[in-house]
Amino acid sequence: MKNKQLLLILLAILFHQVSVSQTDIYTVKRTAFSSDFYDEFAPVFYQNGLVFVTNRSSGVTDYSTSQNANFTKIFFIDTDGKKTRPKLFSKYLRTRLNDGPAAFNASGDTVYFSNNLITEGNLRKISSMRNKLGIFYAVKEGKKWTKIREMRFNNEWYNISTPCLSPDGSRLYFASDKPDGYGGTDIYYSERKGEYWSDPVNLGPVINTGGNESYPFVTTEGELYFSSDGHPGLGGKDIFFSSMKDGKWQAPVRLDAPVNSQYDDFALITDPMGKGGYFTTNRDNSLDIYEFSTVSPQIFYAGMQKDNQYCFSFSDSGGIEIDTLFLKYVWDFGDGIKAEGAGAGHCFPGPGKYNVRLDVADRQNGNLFFTKLMLELDLRDVEQPYITSPDALLSGETVDFDAHRSYLPGFEIVSLTWDFGDGTRGEGESVKHSYDKPGEYTVRLGLKLKSLSKGSIHNEGISKKVHVSGSQAERNNWLAARTPDKSEYSDFRQGTGLSVNTLYSAESESSKDIVYCIDLMSSPERIGTGSNTFRSITPKYTIREETDPSSGSWHYYVSDEHLNLMSAYPAWSELKAAGFNDAHVMIKVITDPVRKELISLLKNYGVSDEFYFDNYNRLRANAYLMLDQIVMLLNRNPGLRLEMGVHTDNTGTAAANLKLSQTRAQVMVNYLVNRGIEGRRVVARGFGNTKPVTRGTSEADRKLNRRIEVNVIN
Repeated sequence: MKNKQLLLILLAILFHQVSVSQTDIYTVKRTAFSSDFYDEFAPVFYQNGLVFVTNRSSGVTDYSTSQNANFTKIFFIDTDGKKTRPKLFSKYLRTRLNDGPAAFNASGDTVYFSNNLITEGNLRKISSMRNKLGIFYAVKEGKKWTKIREMRFNNEWYNISTPCLSPDGSRLYFASDKPDGYGGTDIYYSERKGEYWSDPVNLGPVINTGGNESYPFVTTEGELYFSSDGHPGLGGKDIFFSSMKDGKWQAPVRLDAPVNSQYDDFALITDPMGKGGYFTTNRDNSLDIYEFSTVSPQIFYAGMQKDNQYCFSFSDSGGIEIDTLFLKYVWDFGDGIKAEGAGAGHCFPGPGKYNVRLDVADRQNGNLFFTKLMLELDLRDVEQPYITSPDALLSGETVDFDAHRSYLPGFEIVSLTWDFGDGTRGEGESVKHSYDKPGEYTVRLGLKLKSLSKGSIHNEGISKKVHVSGSQAERNNWLAARTPDKSEYSDFRQGTGLSVNTLYSAESESSKDIVYCIDLMSSPERIGTGSNTFRSITPKYTIREETDPSSGSWHYYVSDEHLNLMSAYPAWSELKAAGFNDAHVMIKVITDPVRKELISLLKNYGVSDEFYFDNYNRLRANAYLMLDQIVMLLNRNPGLRLEMGVHTDNTGTAAANLKLSQTRAQVMVNYLVNRGIEGRRVVARGFGNTKPVTRGTSEADRKLNRRIEVNVIN
């Protein structure tokens, strides 16, 4: 009866049985220290050997009694060849009941291990159903393990066992049959926060099932090996692998045979490169520790390869209108290629940085009129391993499969493994391969990567489908029938692998209080507005200068300000004809509050003369409303002087148009004076048809030329 009760306690950490098929990517052999009469399981690396759990009583096997089979103890064996006999790891960690499995921190001076919660007392007490397994820890001082403490989340109502400490010591993983799990035993972790360990967190339903998950082992990159009888496997308990992607666990992958077998396989540990390690199995009628070596790395995850995107569509948002009768859009993609039109598609030659701009140019001579957009594009390949190979090939045809275009910033490729989907494998960056039979094959590429920042190793993979045809005609038909991509181009604002930095956007500037001016030229030295450089410019244009504090250069521009872009076109054309080849229209942001208010008034009430005058040159209702706002503006700013200007179209003689515009300008001034504004503060100026905003001859063009303007007199 006593033996039966103790056996029930031991069963809290034992497992079921399984089945498997053989492959050649691993080799396995039973360790020499595994015995036929006792169980050895749950190895962990420690110093120059292994710490493991066994139910043998000492380093010398005693076959005289079966009593020893009821207890597990923590043992150690030196695996470097000097000492081949296992021995008790530490008498300070030995109890009357079950000890182990164990886990260590990176420096090896702290051990976490499983024990029954009650190890002292009479048989009734230690055999209680509430004497569950818990996790304890101890600190090494000299040759002793001292300061034994239990984890705060141990509980007499459920088991907590099989600890594994993450390499950085920040998380403790373990298995538990807590009632809040998914069934059986689940894997949990606790986060270390200073000297405090957080409440257990379940790894979730991707890892845990309605079956039993236990024996976690975590690599430096947070990749997880564990055992389960709930995931689809070869039967019983199998060993699985999972890693996180985008903060979530990926579906576990079963390790191939002969690591997994038709029996129970669990408690795997591996070196950082995954070249080899140890695991536990009962395939020889007792629990034994097996050593495994990796012949060809198993490719755990190999999602379908994404195409690198180099083709994008570009378009003008249309917020600033241009007259395409005289002007055209020109895209410069920064790679020697240009395209015309408000929208254009372009394929860049490959990854790199490109300066893209959208200009508005004269349709006849291509001269720059205005720049609408300047972008800095950083085009990168998708961060992924990359398989370069034909999509379609012939059976018997030898082709190259290579990975040189893999883009994995922050990592060094340590090794590459190919699985061609036909039962053959290869190693290296570039491999030649041929297929014997036609068909659809999935090529998988597995990589071992070393983090350049942390030095840790992790697994990565990618896959690609290839079509193998039996004849050239069949291959041609397959290529012709392939479903084309949904779109050759994607919008550059949403493109994959494309980072966009907007250096300048006229559309964004236009949302502010702005005017359009004509920039004539720049000079590193001051020229002066009275210089002979500007003698070819007619007197109707006033030249202004200003310096750029950041560069120290001087900019020369025409003082005329335009509320819309196209109204600057006639003046720009004249100045180009006068020899100013660098002349172009620029946006000027108005910061002066008075000028900002004037611009706002003109935008709100409009500038077309039909809003202000009837056929008898009398003011309309709209004019009164706007001019009353001007009165209030002048009253708020006693020092302000304004020029009230009127323009006409080219219908009639120049003299008649000049007289008409002067009359209408004076009508506005008279109204302002009648409202109490001093005459010296407002000036009437008629321009006739000397400053058209368009040279078109349609009624719509003439209407644009018939306009008013209000300018501040400095």
